[in-house]
Amino acid sequence: MSACCGPGRETVTGTAVAGTPVPVTPAPVRREPPRGMVRIPGGTFWMGGDDPDANPGDGEGPVRQVRLDPFLIDPACVTNAQFARFVKETGYVTEAERIGWSFVFRQFATGGVMDASVPQAPWWVGVEGATWRSPEGPGSSIGDRQNHPVVHVSWNDATAYARWAGKRLPTEAEWEMAARGGLERTRYPWGDELAPKGRQRCNIFQGPFPSAPSRGTMPVKSFQPNGYGLYNVVGNVWEWTADWWDTRWEPYAENPAGPAEGTMKVIRGGSYLCHDSYCNRYRLAARTANTPDSATGHTGFRCAAIV
Repeated sequence: MSACCGPGRETVTGTAVAGTPVPVTPAPVRREPPRGMVRIPGGTFWMGGDDPDANPGDGEGPVRQVRLDPFLIDPACVTNAQFARFVKETGYVTEAERIGWSFVFRQFATGGVMDASVPQAPWWVGVEGATWRSPEGPGSSIGDRQNHPVVHVSWNDATAYARWAGKRLPTEAEWEMAARGGLERTRYPWGDELAPKGRQRCNIFQGPFPSAPSRGTMPVKSFQPNGYGLYNVVGNVWEWTADWWDTRWEPYAENPAGPAEGTMKVIRGGSYLCHDSYCNRYRLAARTANTPDSATGHTGFRCAAIV
């Protein structure tokens, strides 16, 4: 899997121990009716893409019909403030905290850089002490980023939060239907042009990659929402989904939930590090994956629920 989009712990070479086993921290279930979620009407939509910019091997196509029952989804990614409430109420400790390090964009690293590297992606470094509380490593904080998406959370962490909140992670098909906002077969949530009338509509890397200054994450409700009222479904941070990774598809499916097992979980939407010179996965059909224990400074999540 492309390390530029989401380096996994198994990609590390050097002294960092990839995939170090850690005990699971159980999270209590808090069952409350979901509030503030967006109702997606369900029905049939065209999933996937046949874009000439598609990444070979990612399984973006073929374009196929998928039918979904109605469901609920968060209008935005889970924020630092929301995740902090979860941690305060449950005492949950994330995998990055238990393992002791996480992946940080080299430009942002404040210290604690480890003797570790990601092949073909030198802009990623393992940083000791990088967690959701300290996104860039020792000395950094989220004090002025309460409404930014929480990052350095693994799929396991995201699942624990969703369970506590009485929700779940969206399936990949649910994510894409919701992200499309009612539009059919477009490249982006607003149409086919990346920057209509010269106006930027998502948070992706600006300037030569990876040397140009990056602004990192932005507040979860930056930019105009899509047709369903969802914010930042492309760019800003990658989003975990419930599905195991695969590239094989049925020509028609009802409420698909992905393979029964696998080694990586699907992430969707791209991030603030996506750039068309090396990773144009901020398109709606684009997809990649990472291992469930991996955490990075550009991956977060939003939750879904049954109607």
